[in-house]
Amino acid sequence: MRIDKFLKVSRIIKRRTVASEMTQAGRVVINGVKAKPATNVKPGDIVEIGFGQGKTRIRVKEIRQTVRKEEAILLYDLLSDDD
Repeated sequence: MRIDKFLKVSRIIKRRTVASEMTQAGRVVINGVKAKPATNVKPGDIVEIGFGQGKTRIRVKEIRQTVRKEEAILLYDLLSDDD
């Protein structure tokens, strides 16, 4: 699944266009490599997302095309949240 879509489906970022813009700006890193919006993500990948001055690191646990709001947190493990 594309990283921009995963960020939207997992509800880490509310809109796919915002996820795409953040990725294009170089604020999303997958396994130590800057990602593009079309970069594929798979279970086990470590994703770092830059929000303002802080960074959030997650490990992808599962890929789903759609998920209910209550189940979105099950798609990833939060490794660190530096605000």
